[in-house]
Amino acid sequence: MNHSSFLDPFAVNRRHFFKQSATGIGGMALGSMLAQGAAENSLSGILGGSEFAPKAKRIIYLFQSGGPSQFELFDHKPYLKEHHGEELPEEARGRITGMSAQQSSIPMAGSAYNFGKFGQSQQEMSADLLPWTQKIADDMCIMRNVYTDAINHDPAITFIQTGAQIAGRPCLGSWLSYGLGTDNADLPNFIVMVSKNGRGQPLYSRLWSSGFLDSRHQGVQFLSEKDPVLYISNPNGISRKSRRAMLDKLNELNYEQYRQELDPEIESRIAQYEMAYRMQASVPEVTDVSDEPQSTWDLYGEEAKEPGTYAANCLQARRLAERGVQFIQLYHQGWDSHGGLPNAVKGLCKKTDRGSAALVMDLKQRGLLEDTLVIWGGEFGRTPYSQGLISGGNYGRDHQQSCFSIWMAGGGIKGGITVGQTDRYGAKIVRPSGEPITPDKHHYDKDAIHVHDLQATIFHLLGVDHTKLSYKFQGRRFRLTDVHGKVVKEILA
Repeated sequence: MNHSSFLDPFAVNRRHFFKQSATGIGGMALGSMLAQGAAENSLSGILGGSEFAPKAKRIIYLFQSGGPSQFELFDHKPYLKEHHGEELPEEARGRITGMSAQQSSIPMAGSAYNFGKFGQSQQEMSADLLPWTQKIADDMCIMRNVYTDAINHDPAITFIQTGAQIAGRPCLGSWLSYGLGTDNADLPNFIVMVSKNGRGQPLYSRLWSSGFLDSRHQGVQFLSEKDPVLYISNPNGISRKSRRAMLDKLNELNYEQYRQELDPEIESRIAQYEMAYRMQASVPEVTDVSDEPQSTWDLYGEEAKEPGTYAANCLQARRLAERGVQFIQLYHQGWDSHGGLPNAVKGLCKKTDRGSAALVMDLKQRGLLEDTLVIWGGEFGRTPYSQGLISGGNYGRDHQQSCFSIWMAGGGIKGGITVGQTDRYGAKIVRPSGEPITPDKHHYDKDAIHVHDLQATIFHLLGVDHTKLSYKFQGRRFRLTDVHGKVVKEILA
């Protein structure tokens, strides 16, 4: 076979050039060249590097699926507690879902938990539910003024992850992989972990899909099984040497098919096969936590020794960050508390509070926090009123998209600050003067942070202008932020 015959004159890249101009050497060392070429292709992004000096090199996104209640965690509303059980005024009701629309009563629900101020910055958050997060108060930027377009789970989580409510678009991690490439050819650039035994709203693999981008940019899910990635181990009787020989022959066939069809997805297939081969050595090493000192378990807790728990995934995220993985996405389900919220949120915080804070503290003590952006939050927030009747200290909360809370730390974010505020009901974003805002994503407002503004800011921290990272598909150019999004400069260090 002649692997140097590429028919498209515009499809020449560095790998193709060397294969065309050095057929003798290429023939002698075809296997190694193919492996090296695939590695080189996976390293380079379409932007050729950051467009300006980045503050962050990597992202760890701690996604709390279902919509955490800001009223129990980060947005203290004494007024709701004082008027617990009374009717919420009509002007504070906003958009109500079909799950609450038929209620004869819309009673205000004050939090069952106490708040306090922590750190030198006196950041305000739950005193009862977040004993570990309190310890990183001075590293956190709490944003109480985030708002989104969608009020139901599937479109809302799809929107915050992909920039569109309809499935099929590339997600945040895929866009960054496409734009910036990777610093580690032996591990995927985008890795996903889901807490085991999760309940509540389902999670779909399309949330970490590359959409219409090249398939090599999709997220790779690490599992809590013996093999963190499916089929990572060779079957009995198959050695690494024989696996290499098989891949070399398979690559020859794939390159012959590429020569005939010029389908770029064939090159993606080759790159993925090569990545899978390298992962057989790199993944067991990165997931083996036996080399962690006792201080690690003192920080993350004994639960971190159980694969698949949230704490274990947070520790794994730190290990991946150390090895140059650019985008690490954790999902934890269960935050959709339409009823029985006080007990539910207590259990959720017990599972997630320590791991989230330990991750930030661990990154900081290793000198990694300054260039690692940690994001914590869900797809929307909860209502100031109870869904259903309030029974003693028990209540639930419906979905609210008009304002909710997210926090970030590290990676160029100003720590120890809270930005944005809501009215006394927690129903609307207001200005520092108390004047209500009717935010509109078409017109940027510094006192309100739309999801597209959040995405634009994340891109900016990695040295990317969100307006310039686009992809032409079906006759038009797409980008994560569509035609919207402004960088939120107030939260930048």
